[in-house]
Amino acid sequence: MPEIPEALFLNKPTITGEQVILRPYTEADIKCMGPILADPEMIRLTGSANTTEEARSAPATLDAKTVEWYRTRAEQTDRLDLAVVDVQTGRCVGETVLNEWSPADRSCNFRILIGPQGRNRGLGSEATRLTIDYAFANSNLNRISLTVFAFNPRARRAYEKAGFVYEGTCREAFRFDGEYIDDRIMAILRSDWEGTTS
Repeated sequence: MPEIPEALFLNKPTITGEQVILRPYTEADIKCMGPILADPEMIRLTGSANTTEEARSAPATLDAKTVEWYRTRAEQTDRLDLAVVDVQTGRCVGETVLNEWSPADRSCNFRILIGPQGRNRGLGSEATRLTIDYAFANSNLNRISLTVFAFNPRARRAYEKAGFVYEGTCREAFRFDGEYIDDRIMAILRSDWEGTTS
């Protein structure tokens, strides 16, 4: 099995599924990310704001610093950031990320966000599965973990479909509009993944 950096983080793949293509960001993809990151629902579900008012005030155009951040994703040697492109439209509808890599533990974190144009169509579920399959098939990773807020059952179902298992709850870890929200810990191990692919 190849070591992680060379196989997983240095090589930035294009992964083609039935509904989505995962690929390194193009300039068109970066432009699409502005409205996606400004979507109030996405902001709430990712914990990027603590109030509805704050979530509704995000600009739909990326600032120069964020644009440059996206332009440098292909240069990163310790993480994998890919645009999620809708096969039907050819437009970027979100992103999938493997980050927080711990080489000693052979583990990393997974996160995904899907904007309004890609929701409720199974795109996030497929993008999650494609990312996890790619990660385990092309590295010696043993564990991929994530957290999901209790008010995001749609995401939790998508993670469960991909093989993630609930492990515990960080109680009242996030506060939104004055209400405390639990954060759920989930993970998939190589042995879990091998059980679903055999």
